[in-house]
Amino acid sequence: MTSGTDRSNELIAAVSTAAEAGTALCIRGGASKAFYGRSPTGEPLDVAGHRGIVSYEPTELVLTARAGTRLRAIEAELRKADQMMPFEPPHFSGGRATLGGAIATGLSGPARPWTGSARDFVLGIRLINGRGEHLRFGGEVMKNVAGYDIARLATGSLGMLGVLTEISLKVLPRPAATATRTLELPAEQGFAQVEEAYCAGAPVTAAMHDGERLYIRLGGTQGAVDAGLERLGGDHLGDADAFWTGLRDHTLPFFLAAGPPLWRISLPPQTPPPRLPGTRILDWNGQTAWHRTEADAASVFAATAECGGHATLFRGGPRDANVFQPLPHANRRLHEHIKAAFDPGHICNPGRMYEGL
Repeated sequence: MTSGTDRSNELIAAVSTAAEAGTALCIRGGASKAFYGRSPTGEPLDVAGHRGIVSYEPTELVLTARAGTRLRAIEAELRKADQMMPFEPPHFSGGRATLGGAIATGLSGPARPWTGSARDFVLGIRLINGRGEHLRFGGEVMKNVAGYDIARLATGSLGMLGVLTEISLKVLPRPAATATRTLELPAEQGFAQVEEAYCAGAPVTAAMHDGERLYIRLGGTQGAVDAGLERLGGDHLGDADAFWTGLRDHTLPFFLAAGPPLWRISLPPQTPPPRLPGTRILDWNGQTAWHRTEADAASVFAATAECGGHATLFRGGPRDANVFQPLPHANRRLHEHIKAAFDPGHICNPGRMYEGL
């Protein structure tokens, strides 16, 4: 199945021209995540018009689409076969979110600890590097990866390696049944109960704590969900789909209310969040803290590092300094070598992730 518009030749020409002139490019799709990362620089390169589902094989659980294809269009096609993108990519900003933006940012929704991250489901990509070369990495099967796994390396790279033009994903069947329960428990006790239920076979697909209540989503066969609910107890949550979509897309009141900058603090399993002033909610069974704080970046990075985690200034606050947890020297050098190999002229989203890259 081929649909949409193939603008790869136009994109190759634009990147080649920019490479010859040394012109920096700001790669963008639906601009739904323009707030993310350091301040964008360079001439806009619009990928949104390069869209369409190239192929979709429901029996093989594989979908390939151009980078400008909107997530809503892909999800609608998957629903026809009762399938889904299991990493639940956030949309943000209404319906403008694209597949390319989802993979370039590497962001995943509430199901991530149980089903996997965006990177786990990328099978292959096509990418225009900083020389204007249109390259293919990976393929459309899990075993079609030889040598360096560039497809997954590009996931979450914020366009620093080049312009994504096409992505192949593994998709999964939608659960036959879902249900959400809430329990009035402290966060630490609640997450421990979720862990026990999961180890006992409950099909947990999301768990968050808003400071007062624990929210747990189950998804699987009807029998497995019913058994999990019996084990967990708690209260039924009406309109659960809207709640989890609101958490995924940051439309819950916690995210919409005016306040200090929003940080995403990623933590090892069963690790208490850093002690920082402000307010927070906990997602991913406690492995992600969404934290609003007036604390300066250095304090947030230091407190997070002490917990063995890493922090990202997700929304608000200064974007011209460090937004992501600073890299150790060896990791920084590795990033520099990779950037030089793919984009020697530093024209692709320069500085969007780290200064000088």
